[in-house]
Amino acid sequence: MPITAFLDLRLKPDAPEVGLAHLQTVLADTRAFPGCLGVEVLVDRADPAHVVAVEKWADAEADGRYRAWRAGDGASGLGDHLAGPPTLTLFDTDTVIASA
Repeated sequence: MPITAFLDLRLKPDAPEVGLAHLQTVLADTRAFPGCLGVEVLVDRADPAHVVAVEKWADAEADGRYRAWRAGDGASGLGDHLAGPPTLTLFDTDTVIASA
């Protein structure tokens, strides 16, 4: 079953454009990762240092493999551009409501 991951990020407020540029590079690898169905980046209109990456994954296993890769060999260095720890929330698609 496909899942959606919301990765809520707070970039360093003194240089959010630097963090966004790094995120663009990082997401190229995310989009190429097996099982990734796409990534959209949302930037808060009132606070450009607040960014949410909306990731679509084929299933929870693909997302898990990706998270394990990022925690090891695929470490992104994105933490250097963050004002605090990111928040990750995973959502299942409700197929009953979605098809109504």
